Formats: sequence, C-alpha cells, structure tokens
Amino acid sequence: MADTTPDRVTATPAALDLIRELQDRHGPILFHQSGGCCDGSSPMCYPQSDFILGDRDVRLGEIGGAPVYIGAAQFEAWQHTQLIIDVVPGRGGMFSLENGSERRFLTRSRTFSGEEICSLGGSPAKGLGS
Repeated sequence: MADTTPDRVTATPAALDLIRELQDRHGPILFHQSGGCCDGSSPMCYPQSDFILGDRDVRLGEIGGAPVYIGAAQFEAWQHTQLIIDVVPGRGGMFSLENGSERRFLTRSRTFSGEEICSLGGSPAKGLGS
C-alpha cells in the first residue's frame, strides 16, 4: 500500500532553483517559517551552521535537501495547512540568504482535506520533531 500521507511543506520549481543556487554559494541551508516580526511571515533561509534551533521548533519536512522548521506556537495555527514555498520578484528578508538576489521566498498555503488530515494519523504533529 502506497503512503498517502501528504507533505507538510513543498516547493515550486522556482523555489527549488533558488535553493540550489543558495546551496552552491553557502553550503547546507535551512528554512525557518517566520512568525511575523521584522520580516513579516516570510520563510527565512539561513546557513545551517548559523541557525540555532529552539526546543520548540517543529521540523515540517525538507525541500530541495533543506530542512524546514516552524515554531511550535505558529505550528498550532498552521497544523492543518500545507506550506508551499515559492519565489517572487522582490527583496528577501533582511537576514535571509536570498536578500540581494532581487527574488524572495514566499509562503503560499492550502488547507489539507479531511482525508489528508486522517492520513496524518489524527495527530497533526505525528512524526515531527526538531
């Protein structure tokens, strides 16, 4: 039987292209879905060696070889939603690696269907951890 559990995070082809560029330039990277402070609610991209994960950060999955995290409080609000990381023209977050490329990461989303929620095992955080 095939696994029908949906990915909690995915990326568009444009995002995957920019991720590869950033990995070539900076090595291993990671994303943290911002909670809305200085840079709004943008997905922030950092070198893995420069970002310290907190005890309450939740790993959503991986895109283009880069892990994606979100804070636990924000995850509670987004737990029934798939995040889709995209790229649009513009300036990236002040501290995000794409800043200066005239492109920026953007989070789009869609609500999981009832069937998808059930496939997550009834527990939105099943199998997740930092």
